[in-house]
Amino acid sequence: MTETVTRAGYDAVASLYADLFRNSLDDLPLDRSLIIAFAEMVPAGGRVADLGCGPGHVTALLDTLGLDASGIDLSPAMIAQARADNPHLRFEEGSMTALDLPDGGLAGALAWYSLIHMEPARLPAVFAEFHRVLAADGLLLLAFQSTDGDEPDPFDHKVAPAYRWPIDRIADLGGQAGFTEVARLLRRPMHEHEHSPAGHILLRKR
Repeated sequence: MTETVTRAGYDAVASLYADLFRNSLDDLPLDRSLIIAFAEMVPAGGRVADLGCGPGHVTALLDTLGLDASGIDLSPAMIAQARADNPHLRFEEGSMTALDLPDGGLAGALAWYSLIHMEPARLPAVFAEFHRVLAADGLLLLAFQSTDGDEPDPFDHKVAPAYRWPIDRIADLGGQAGFTEVARLLRRPMHEHEHSPAGHILLRKR
């Protein structure tokens, strides 16, 4: 049910969302630096997937950083927008709960503020799917709205139901799925449109 609502929500705002976030990383140097570090750590020539790619602005950045990057998103309208904005890149519809990717086929994966729309009970299955599609030593970079509390916290997202996550809980879920933490960043809001801390965590498949 949640994926259906999320798909419909993003289908309805795809063009507006693309306009709002196309250059969003320009004013977020800490966030951008993590993506750059992730790109430098991925083995040369390895495939990388942007999971929950939206209009493809992060996929495009990964491409400029020299990665063989593609994007996957639930929303057909978002995929259409991503293809229109980035015709040289690959974008496909799909769900993080059942990725149409081979076992161990990725050198890296990124989920940039896309995990937030998953119900907490479903997140272990999502991490298991991330683990399945990554090669040994593959890297996983996550970004999400965070909270200083101890439990996932539902909040009023403008597009679809969403949760803030304690960064320790995300790290624990990664560990249970077979990942080792490499680095983390928890920063306070930097812009007026941000109303929560921003959590980032880099994991490596054991």
